[in-house]
Formats: sequence, C-alpha cells, structure tokens
Amino acid sequence: MAFAPAAMGYDRALTIFSPDGKLYQVEYAAEAVRRGWTSIGLRSDRGAVIIAERRRVAPLHDVLNLEKVFVVDSHVGATFSGLGHDGRVLIDYARLLAVRYRLIYDEPIDVELLVRSVCDLKQAYTQQGGVRPFGVSLIVAGVDRKGVELFRTEPSGLYFMYYAVAAGSGEESVTRYIEKHYRKDMEVEELIVLGLRALRAALEEPLTVERVEVGYISADEKVFKKLTTEETMKYLEKAGVTT
Repeated sequence: MAFAPAAMGYDRALTIFSPDGKLYQVEYAAEAVRRGWTSIGLRSDRGAVIIAERRRVAPLHDVLNLEKVFVVDSHVGATFSGLGHDGRVLIDYARLLAVRYRLIYDEPIDVELLVRSVCDLKQAYTQQGGVRPFGVSLIVAGVDRKGVELFRTEPSGLYFMYYAVAAGSGEESVTRYIEKHYRKDMEVEELIVLGLRALRAALEEPLTVERVEVGYISADEKVFKKLTTEETMKYLEKAGVTT
C-alpha cells in the first residue's frame, strides 16, 4: 500500500500544525502577498503617503479607472498587495467598521483600533475549517488623536506600525531604497517623491500615471486625499521617474 508524503496532510488542512510549527495555508497566503503588485506606505510628523502600483492585465484594460488606493474614512486611507478580491472585501469591512464607530460614538475611529479589528477577522480565518486565510496585506495610514500612524497587516492577523513599509513583489527593492533616503522630518511632498523613486527602483522602468496611484494625508488637515491624474503627473516629473 502506497502512502502520500507526511507533509501533504498538513498542507491541505488549515487547522493542523506541521511538525515544525507552521500552518502551511497561512504560508501560502503570505506567498500570494509577495507575488502581488507593489504597495508603499511612508509617514513622518508632517503626514503620511500611500503609493500603489497598477498593471495592465489586458490590452483593452482601462487602467486609469483601476482603484488601488482607497479612502476608508475621512482620516484614513489604505491600499493592499496580494489577492485583489480579498483586498476589496477587507477594505469594505474596514469602511463598515469606521461608519459604525462614528454612528455609535460620534467621533472618528482610532487608526490602530480599525487595524486591530480588521486583523481580528483575518486571524479568525486561520483557525477554523471550511475557510482559508485572506491572501492580502493591507497598508493603512491615517491621522487621529495620537498623531500620524502607518500600519501593515499580515495574512496571519499580525500588524505592526512603521515609519515606512512596502508589500508585494517589489518589497525588497523598495525597502532598500527607502532605508537609504528616508528621514523622519520629511514633508508630505518629499514623502511622495521618495515613494515614487522607490517604486521606480523596484520596477526598473519609467513610471506613468497609468502605473501608479497616490494618496496622502497631512497632520494639519487630517483628511485623506488622492492625487488627480494631473497632480500625479507633476510629481512623477518632479521625482524624475518618467524616463
């Protein structure tokens, strides 16, 4: 009688740990993030910036109307790397949490509370049969009573606060570039330029308005906004990444 390799049982069951203490389905979800489109988040005392890569998936694809940076609440924005359908569901869930909090408490939700609530859902999908982990990492930026905050969530339900963070296929190249050029006292405009240059270094090809989407929030205004096509083009030229 032939037997399958021992690892295959752990490979197919979400709720069973492997002998080396891993949940393989969670590892696979993390791999989906590493293969995703590149996303970048940066923050300083002046504000925070979110930059997301966009790709043309078909010759007739309308890339400019592909949304990769999302307004979650007036003071919070987010993007994601990994499985797009999982990301969309989690963004909608985060928006619902933010709206409910405003209706109940008549004030904006703290950014970390929002992130932790999303991660509670992500963690719950790692501990029961009949479901699979969310194959997506969210990058969330906002301003609340504690100041400017930037988080990245993991498929396992973990989250961490960062000064700058990247996710997706270009994560390593982006991180190396930012580590060399980042300063904690940068203005929002400087953060945008730094993020665009880091993305250019990861893609190793010129950037166009179709390839990138940018959102930002300043510590003074506390309102998350997205750059228009014209504004994005100006920053691309300022960063020198169009050639």
